[in-house]
Amino acid sequence: MKELLNRLSQYNTLSKEEAKAIFLRIGQGEFNNSELAAFMTLFMIRPVTVEELSGFRDGLMELRVPIDLSAYDGMDLCGTGGDGKNTFNISTLSAFVVAACGQNVVKHGNYGVSSKCGSSNLLEHFGYEFTNEQSVLEKQLEGSGICFLHAPKFHPAMRFVGPIRKELGVKTFFNMLGPLVNPARPKKQLAGVFSHELARIYSYLFQETDTKYSVVYDLEGYDECSLTGETKVFSSEGEQFVKAEDFGLTKIKSEEIHGGETIEEAAKIFTDILKGEGTQAQHSVVYANSALALKAAGKYESLSEAKEAAKEAVESGKAYQVFKKLLG
Repeated sequence: MKELLNRLSQYNTLSKEEAKAIFLRIGQGEFNNSELAAFMTLFMIRPVTVEELSGFRDGLMELRVPIDLSAYDGMDLCGTGGDGKNTFNISTLSAFVVAACGQNVVKHGNYGVSSKCGSSNLLEHFGYEFTNEQSVLEKQLEGSGICFLHAPKFHPAMRFVGPIRKELGVKTFFNMLGPLVNPARPKKQLAGVFSHELARIYSYLFQETDTKYSVVYDLEGYDECSLTGETKVFSSEGEQFVKAEDFGLTKIKSEEIHGGETIEEAAKIFTDILKGEGTQAQHSVVYANSALALKAAGKYESLSEAKEAAKEAVESGKAYQVFKKLLG
């Protein structure tokens, strides 16, 4: 590792094969905490390359606990995190809305690292039991149209870096990997990223697959569509900018989508919105992100149509019913 750290500190890059090889060694616990912290820090100083991220992804997926949920035509809605915005759990809420609209969801997620409450913190708070048992996950999909894939259950290799990520408390290249390493390999995905450069890398990587995808980067710095300004969307159809008006919605202010300071506050915001009792701004941003997912999945041709479906799913109580069914 010492030789590698010296090399990387001189702004040299890794090939895809080298990146995969080093990740396999990380996953087998070959390095100490100081070496791993230094390795992560170097990728905070300079951007990761397409080859490096691709190699890291392949290494992590090779070490994963495999799961086959392909029969359910599932979709993932997952952001990198690391945008430092502390919004409420928009992608997790959108996942329940999308499931209520008839698109099965296999949501990949984890505990918050650079935010106060990640999707796993939230679902754990509500009593959801994480599992990697196929039969249990299939039952959840059949009953509610959604299941949750808690990253540590499927990526045991991450146990060597988890404590260091938590201590650092800032985004690292592991944030960049999250949406790329859903263990079920869904063929439909809405991925949110925290930088324009990373959005381009993601789009390039998704183009190498047969995934129906949209990669979202909000120009205000969010890893989701915030409706506070314009959002860049990369998909198999090309690149476009979207704004509130494209959904039939109005622009909102950043403070209106702030998350809670505690998991309890985040949980209250979450259930209020699912019950249709959130603020107009909160509902709008969930509808917008749900619409982007539904359009990416091929369920609707236009964002305004998809938004209306998302709105109906919440106002009718269907989204809240999906949530209750998942929790049993």
